[in-house]
Amino acid sequence: MSIESADDLAGMREAGRVTTEALNVLAAHAVAGVTTAELDSIARDVLVRHGARSAPAMIYGFPGTVLISVNDEIVHGVPGERRLQPGDLVSLDVTVEKDGFIADAARSVVIGTPSRLARRLIEAAERSLLAGLAAARAGVKVNEIGRAVHREVRHCGFNVVRGLCGHGVGRTIHEPPDVPNEFDGSQREVLTDGLVLTIEPMISAGARDAVLAADGWTLRTADGSLAAHCEHTIVIRNGEPLVLAA
Repeated sequence: MSIESADDLAGMREAGRVTTEALNVLAAHAVAGVTTAELDSIARDVLVRHGARSAPAMIYGFPGTVLISVNDEIVHGVPGERRLQPGDLVSLDVTVEKDGFIADAARSVVIGTPSRLARRLIEAAERSLLAGLAAARAGVKVNEIGRAVHREVRHCGFNVVRGLCGHGVGRTIHEPPDVPNEFDGSQREVLTDGLVLTIEPMISAGARDAVLAADGWTLRTADGSLAAHCEHTIVIRNGEPLVLAA
């Protein structure tokens, strides 16, 4: 969507606030011994308290409130009875609908003390997100975001997962334009003032390809390598973008 009024901006800010709060609460409760289903219940309580809903459940029938992906799971992990263990790399992805507005954010954390690889991978995802934000200005082609993200990921020694990308957001989860995490010379869209979108690097310590798990939702790295995911919802402006959910 594009922000066209003060009401639009207020609605998106509120959806972003609830999304960020849920993400912060999840990160605080992601400890050894907790199940991903218990984390999902905690997130559900946050949304209910604010009169919000899980957008993936509402729009796509996702069997949970939030997406929780562990270790080699890149994205779309289904909450269940899995208990988190020390050293697990966990990607938390929250997409909230509130009063007709939708915001989306993700963060990767490690349970307990991270391995050097897990720490470096998460840092690379976060740095590449910042690089994408720096490129996100009105009048710039969308593919410059992907160029910046991919350059930083490669500089850190890791890989962008092929075929997964950010997207426009606001009235539903996935709106135009796609926001790839690598440069696509065929992409012609230009960023416009007020456009709401997500930038979300999904990166791997190994394979660039993803495979679909037996649950029909979870995407894993093809070689079982660690994955990390981070995401902000932003509003494009002539200068620095406005971050709504982080």
